[in-house]
Amino acid sequence: MSETTFPRRDADGRVLHLAELLASVAVGLVLGILALLVIDGLSSLFGLGRFGQLSGWLAGILPVWLFIEEFRAWHQVRGRIGMALVSGFLAAVLGIAVAAVAESALPPLGSGAVGSAVSALLYGVLWYVGIRWLADRGVPR
Repeated sequence: MSETTFPRRDADGRVLHLAELLASVAVGLVLGILALLVIDGLSSLFGLGRFGQLSGWLAGILPVWLFIEEFRAWHQVRGRIGMALVSGFLAAVLGIAVAAVAESALPPLGSGAVGSAVSALLYGVLWYVGIRWLADRGVPR
């Protein structure tokens, strides 16, 4: 019996397709948001704060875990640290900007979740394209 995983990976543990990476990020974000809603709801029921005041940025924990595994799988490519830093910086700047705009209409849970989603999805695209570009340029693996 063969075991299939999602997202599918090559022999080195690298995600094979961008669509699968982004789908996995989206699933991780949804699970993170659902977990935050439950935790925030329970804490508000017990009088530990108002609903919606938990940071929505915590929804990005599962995607970050996926990206760490992806980073480790590309250990043979020189420049992966630089690619991760540049991708992370750009994704964080855009995510923070979007969260700041959303902050006027949403509580911290919502604005942080939106910012986390934008950051995670942008990072996924930048990382996937960038690391393959580095690898295809002949940078030693």
